[in-house]
Amino acid sequence: MSQTEAPIPPHAPPHLLAQAGGELAGLPELPRRGRGLSLRTLIVLRWLAVIGQTCAILTAYFALHFPLPLWECLTVIGAGVAMNLATMARARRIDGSLPDGPRTAAQLGFDILQLATLLALTGGLANPFCLLLVAPVTIAAAALPARQAVILGVMALIAVGFLFSWSLPLPWRLHEHLELPGLYRLGLGLALVTGVLFTAGYAWKVAADADKLELALATTQDVLQREQRLAALGGLAAAAAHELGTPLATIQVVAKEMLRDAPADSPAAEDAGLILQQAERCRAILKQLSAQPEDGDALFADIDLKALLEEVAQPHRGFDLDFDISLKVPPGQAAPRVRRLPEIVHGLSTLVENAADFATARVQLTAVVDAGWIEIDIVDDGPGFASEILPRLGEPYVTSRPQAKARRALAAQIASASSPARRGRRAPPPPVTAPIAPSQGGMGLGFFIARTLLERTGAKVSVGTGAPAKGQPGGALVSVRWARQALEVTASAMDGGGT
Repeated sequence: MSQTEAPIPPHAPPHLLAQAGGELAGLPELPRRGRGLSLRTLIVLRWLAVIGQTCAILTAYFALHFPLPLWECLTVIGAGVAMNLATMARARRIDGSLPDGPRTAAQLGFDILQLATLLALTGGLANPFCLLLVAPVTIAAAALPARQAVILGVMALIAVGFLFSWSLPLPWRLHEHLELPGLYRLGLGLALVTGVLFTAGYAWKVAADADKLELALATTQDVLQREQRLAALGGLAAAAAHELGTPLATIQVVAKEMLRDAPADSPAAEDAGLILQQAERCRAILKQLSAQPEDGDALFADIDLKALLEEVAQPHRGFDLDFDISLKVPPGQAAPRVRRLPEIVHGLSTLVENAADFATARVQLTAVVDAGWIEIDIVDDGPGFASEILPRLGEPYVTSRPQAKARRALAAQIASASSPARRGRRAPPPPVTAPIAPSQGGMGLGFFIARTLLERTGAKVSVGTGAPAKGQPGGALVSVRWARQALEVTASAMDGGGT
């Protein structure tokens, strides 16, 4: 689906089209974001590790009477304490609550080295606590970029290899010696390597999916806020038109008096006529602004159902496609008026754009109204949804095709509008050589955002295949269905809004 920009009407002024063209050309790529952990979180985790290591060593030495190198182990633990104190001092100088990827990688790398050293002094792979090597790598996979996570994973694997090749004997009871067979130790090493790889890969995948969903939801919220800002601008335009009506009428009255009192064909009469002409032009502009506001006023919060279909299809006309718009209502009933919400307008417009991108020659929009439901079907005569995409359609970043022809036509329109016309004629659109903004094939966010916005209004979105026509395979079908009372604006509601 397309990147979720607000549709640009063909009559938009050139500067607006040029600005939108710059935004389309500068869309960022979307790699997975590894933000790291805050220093405060790392400090808390290391204090927990130090306390656990100290308790384990002291319990083994004093309670179980295991012969182990006590002072060497306490020295290694003391290195962790010193590192944590240094980290706390650094956190006081900077904002330790902010995520920091490089510092997180350095801290986790130290934890791997410290834990590997402690394990080497206490039995190596025969020590059951060797499983803790999985923890730093799992944290790195969930919180760091790929390069840093891979480096820490390699460090953990090297530590496993070192512990397999050399370590002090496992501390055990006095006068007893526990020696594990080499094959069993090899199995422990392989199990640890497998655990590191599997757990890190699982954490990476979960974190990547969470980041994608978070970014997609943030994009959806941004789209909705943009529509609301546009609606607010429409309200300001309507208010300005209302406020300017009175002084404009005064100017016209005065100009008419000047024209009546001035001699015919005199400069004063010409000036008065020019003032009247320009005032009438201003009145026409203000009338247009008042007639098409996009605010939430009760007078303009509803729209005829067929007019809504025309509105969402209008920005996508002119791409060598035919748009068939039809409305089916029960016999003897008038077409209903529906709520004109930004979520509905943008969601339907995105679905229509997607259909225009796929269609060969025709896009059909059909609204069906019955006693309990209002359903809008959008069908194109293209190849339809790919079988491997259909089960996952509606998830973010699910896409199946390259750049869209509708977005190319829009880029050509922007380039044409931003180039100056010569000798009063509109210059022909130049060929588009700049990279085109990614549409559905670039990001796969359009359908996700459209579905999210429409479902906020109570709609149910379903997909399928259209009915075959003239021997051609049916194209993609997207159906949006509302309960009639959730979408329709009744006469009593309109009367109440106007009083």
